[in-house]
Amino acid sequence: MNGTRRGAILGALLLLLTDREAAAQTLKLATLAPQGSIWDQTIRVMGDQWAKETAGRVQLKVYAGGVAGDETDALRKTRAGQFQGLAITVAGLSEIEPAFNVFQIPMYFESFEELYFVLAKLRPELEARLASKGYVLLHWGHGGWIHLFSRQPIRTLADLKAQKLFVWAGDDATVRSWRKSGYQPVPLAATDILLGFQTKMIDVVPTTPIAALSLQWYRQTPHMMGLGLAPLVGGVVVTKGAWEKIPAADRETLLAAARGAEKKLEREVPLQDRGAIEQMRQRGLTDNDPSVEQQKSWREEAARFAGLARDGRVPPEVLQAVESAVAEYRKGQGAAN
Repeated sequence: MNGTRRGAILGALLLLLTDREAAAQTLKLATLAPQGSIWDQTIRVMGDQWAKETAGRVQLKVYAGGVAGDETDALRKTRAGQFQGLAITVAGLSEIEPAFNVFQIPMYFESFEELYFVLAKLRPELEARLASKGYVLLHWGHGGWIHLFSRQPIRTLADLKAQKLFVWAGDDATVRSWRKSGYQPVPLAATDILLGFQTKMIDVVPTTPIAALSLQWYRQTPHMMGLGLAPLVGGVVVTKGAWEKIPAADRETLLAAARGAEKKLEREVPLQDRGAIEQMRQRGLTDNDPSVEQQKSWREEAARFAGLARDGRVPPEVLQAVESAVAEYRKGQGAAN
């Protein structure tokens, strides 16, 4: 083989390797989900599937446990190009698009099944709204059912008003609403919750049993109100810029894996919620169940908060669509019974 031919072959190989490296893309994803949690594990399995099924053209690198900061910090870093993806709760999603505030209304949904039905109905609309803000929704990330975990027992609204309540920092309108209603909201980054308990800045955190156990918050809050407030909605999103660099055929592969991750969370999160409650009970957690009359007061207060959503917290067309979907689901359940 003469030198000219060897040079040509070597050049072709180098060009092929360069093309493969150029085609490969690593998506960096930030999340508050604790490393080793069901959410972290599910995302990493999805990433492994991406790499395998695209022959390494798409890699996913996960930064779990809030190492990128709170969701507000992670969003800012994503906009700056430091990350290309986020696994965030509805609090972060609402910073991108106010329509997601509808999922922060307490006691609006009655079951996981009802929530899944509504999300399926609204998915095209919510995906379009996220796309208009520069993000692509890969899958919903269900977080469990939110309860109040507190230093002192909570059964009544007065019990809650007597304690300092964690709320997400950055949502000034929500803080004002809480204060106007007689509560003691303390806005903090989610990454500062444990410090907030240790310094007695806060007494109550609304969170899911899985999170309370995984993050050890229950050790500072040995009481859980048995009446659940709402499902914790979340999602995995990537920036449109990063997504559009991926070949269309590979995008379909990634979305298929993402749908599998979503279904896994739908199945396993409710089971882990119940398991987490039992584990915390064995370690000293006390359930506090409001009476029937007390539950009525909580539902009346929740209805009042829903009224606030109609005053501009949620786009009216989105609120109407959610109300219609809820009514459709409950009508179908009634017919089934």
